[in-house]
Amino acid sequence: MANFLFCSLDAALIGDIAWQVTEEGHDVRYYIEADSDQEIADGFVPKTDDWRSDLDWADVVIFDDIWVGSDIGTGEIAQELRAEGHAVVGGTPNTDTLEEDRGYAMEVLEDHGVNTIEHHVFEDFDAGIQHVKENPAPYVIKPLGEVQNVKRLLYVGNEDDGSDIVDVLKAYKKAWGHRMKGFQLQRKVEGVEIAVCGFFNGESFVEPINFNFEHKKLFPGNIGPSTGEMGTSMFWAGRNELFAETLGKVEGWLADEGYVGSIDINCIVNEDGIYPLEFTPRFGYPTITLQEESFESETGQFFLDLANGRDPELAVHRGYQVAVRVVLPPFPFDDEETYDENSRNAAVVFESDSRDGIHIEDAKRVDGQWRVAGESGMPLVVTGKGETMQGAREQAYERIDDILIPNRYYRDDIGERWIDGDGDRLQAWGYLGPAL
Repeated sequence: MANFLFCSLDAALIGDIAWQVTEEGHDVRYYIEADSDQEIADGFVPKTDDWRSDLDWADVVIFDDIWVGSDIGTGEIAQELRAEGHAVVGGTPNTDTLEEDRGYAMEVLEDHGVNTIEHHVFEDFDAGIQHVKENPAPYVIKPLGEVQNVKRLLYVGNEDDGSDIVDVLKAYKKAWGHRMKGFQLQRKVEGVEIAVCGFFNGESFVEPINFNFEHKKLFPGNIGPSTGEMGTSMFWAGRNELFAETLGKVEGWLADEGYVGSIDINCIVNEDGIYPLEFTPRFGYPTITLQEESFESETGQFFLDLANGRDPELAVHRGYQVAVRVVLPPFPFDDEETYDENSRNAAVVFESDSRDGIHIEDAKRVDGQWRVAGESGMPLVVTGKGETMQGAREQAYERIDDILIPNRYYRDDIGERWIDGDGDRLQAWGYLGPAL
């Protein structure tokens, strides 16, 4: 058994993994910086008020995100701790920048021979509007800097002449001009959106590789405002073409950086090629929850091996996996009055004794009773596994039917895109390659 120190230097995100490692019998301490999130994971995980004083106690330190408040920074801390001899799951200043500065991320990809979509970074709204007028096409607007965490500002254009992009940029200039330090315009490409995700041990990628599909819009059918994520579907495979043409090409760069942890590259693929969109140089949420659910080997040992540069013997579920985020008002918006009326401290009631596939996000346990915690309205992630994507879907939604929380909502179509044709198209284009 080992000592694990989990650190949330911004919002509390890693509580579920800390709980799973605790359940395996390891000693765990969890530090949360944000005042609003202090009670998250109470009753599930032992807490600490001073993570630095626990460094010598810890066998491994795990950072859950790149942010320290409103600035990137855990990569710099992780790098310093590794230099002092600590075993750390975390990034580096350069890998943090992959997420914060989309232009830099594209440069890294291009320097390593990865195809990228035409993209331009602007610090001035009028310059972006002028570019679209001179080069009419459908584009995607991706905000830069701190404001990129306001997920609903990501806009995917629909008009061939870019007229809707011009209208949205004019609106953003008025509403967000003071906070948005810039934005990237990316040419829109049609195809299947798929993320390639690998765990890196400081020297190389651990196999198998994870392939996942994000569902970011609030409502079924992929409509409504963008959220961080409403659900994820996935499977695991070998170093196929999708991996080789994306993460595989930056393996040496990540080794030079000494990166340790999960890194994900979201792509659009079609019969003409693979087009990376953006990096997630950290755990994804609820992606990591679903990945952990599909681990058949021990989670704590996996992270201990990863942080120490060893090659973990990772055994995973061989079929398909689905995760569904169960949320409460006012998610994905911030409205304290609505949250207080509908969601704060709400009881989570289970109709059965089983907690299989039930994972916590903003939840706590008080005298054995599960309750909603924090301020965000994201109490649970519910997962399912199956030999087929439909089987995984059925298991996840059956488990949701056992949960009672007043005013809850969730998407009922997670994984359907795969069944409705994404899987067939990826197979036909030859990208899925060797399975496990």
